[in-house]
Amino acid sequence: MDLAFIPSPSRGVVELGPIPLRGYAFCIIIGVFVAVWLGNKRWIARGGRPGTVADISVWAVPFGLVGGRLYHVITDYQLYFSEGRDWVDAFKIWEGGLGIWGAIAFGAVGAWIGCRRRGIPLPAWADALAPGIAFAQAIGRWGNWFNQELYGKATDLPWALKITSAEDGRVPGTYHPTFLYESLWCIGVGFLVIWADRRFKLGHGRAFALYVASYCAGRGWIEYMRVDDAHHVLGLRLNVWTAIAVFVLAVVYFVLSAKKRPGREEIVEPVPDGEEPSEGSSKDDDAEPSKDAEDSAGTGDTGDAGDAGDKGTDKDGAGAESAKKG
Repeated sequence: MDLAFIPSPSRGVVELGPIPLRGYAFCIIIGVFVAVWLGNKRWIARGGRPGTVADISVWAVPFGLVGGRLYHVITDYQLYFSEGRDWVDAFKIWEGGLGIWGAIAFGAVGAWIGCRRRGIPLPAWADALAPGIAFAQAIGRWGNWFNQELYGKATDLPWALKITSAEDGRVPGTYHPTFLYESLWCIGVGFLVIWADRRFKLGHGRAFALYVASYCAGRGWIEYMRVDDAHHVLGLRLNVWTAIAVFVLAVVYFVLSAKKRPGREEIVEPVPDGEEPSEGSSKDDDAEPSKDAEDSAGTGDTGDAGDAGDKGTDKDGAGAESAKKG
């Protein structure tokens, strides 16, 4: 007898009048909101302008959804194009099926377009979004719980996931909740990136590379536990090989970037003439003050400049330098 287990929801959709609220879609939407909210706070702390993250996300999110769905459909084409299957189901994204590899790759293309339009560096924007993306993944994985999918091998552990559906080849029973394992791992990755970014002042895309490498390290062993149908190469699931390859690329980028462009960007977003830089750039411990912020301090209100000068005299003569600029 099972003493304890994680129950699966009887339904993956809640009817709000004529509007069906699907658990999978709801988790994706909440995840995107969290990523943009946290990314905006981090972007402002780096000296960026409020709203920039959301503006670029308008490009990145749709591209990411399309890329994630394409990766899933291509790598699991038998679910949609084999005999007895309906290819129209490939468009039913609300039923589950988003590949993070395609989502990140295509999302990066959309973000690049948005960054080009705003004249800001993509690596800096990606660094601001990195932990938020990890938290978004943690939330999004609960969509698999609603759909009773992507679970692991059978187990009788107290935290086992109880599958009740017998559709699409499922066998009711208790299994490893790999969705929960990955959700918890992603939360850890998000906090790791935040800590490392504060401790080592990561810049030029290295915070994002750390997120990618850390996520891949966990995805490899979690993917190995899953029992859903998947293509295998040399005895390993395709996604395990993908995680290994992407992990190596992220580590190589991190190392080479640190050697070629050490430190963090001084300016992440140009400030239009007549506007002052974000206040968060000089108040948040998570960011270094940008050069534009220093210049504006010297040309602003006389009282503010005096205060800045008084505070700076205790630190290697910085107040004198500020007074000269004023």
